[in-house]
Amino acid sequence: MIDMLTSDGSEDDWVSRARAGDRKAFSELVRRHQKPVHRYLLRMLGSHDDAMELTQEAFIKAWQALPQWRPEAQFRTWLFRIANNTALDALRHRKLIEFVPLEDSFDAPGSEPDPAHQAQVTQEVRQLDTSLKKLMPEHRQILLLREVEEMSYEEIGSVLSLNEGTVKSRLARARAALIEIRARSRS
Repeated sequence: MIDMLTSDGSEDDWVSRARAGDRKAFSELVRRHQKPVHRYLLRMLGSHDDAMELTQEAFIKAWQALPQWRPEAQFRTWLFRIANNTALDALRHRKLIEFVPLEDSFDAPGSEPDPAHQAQVTQEVRQLDTSLKKLMPEHRQILLLREVEEMSYEEIGSVLSLNEGTVKSRLARARAALIEIRARSRS
């Protein structure tokens, strides 16, 4: 019998093993989720150093709380809730919210794009960054989870402890606020 799962094992398999105390299984979960958690924290905190520190803190909290994790909850949304709460605690402690440009939090494409197209995309991302800076943090937060992290309404509700209807209405308000800010900046 093979004792170790391959890295293509199911998420549930890795979580079950990690809950049983298997550190290698938890390391695989960290490997799978570290990049999106870090990206989210970077966007919320505005500092690469803070995001790195809080990413580690979120995973430590997850490891410690893993025995209390309920199997009916998605591991990803549970982990993002821990990361979100860690970010909010840090922001409350600092009483300051900074912003990191979108281009700093996305991975570079694998192939070299056309320079003219790349310049256009960079300009559009910078304009969007400027608009996002002007949003209230809760609007920015919900837009990041939906549009950058591509979470479903249900997942966002789980991360933010909101019902699905509230997620949809907040997302609609956030999008409307972003559209209004973008329209004002163009006139």
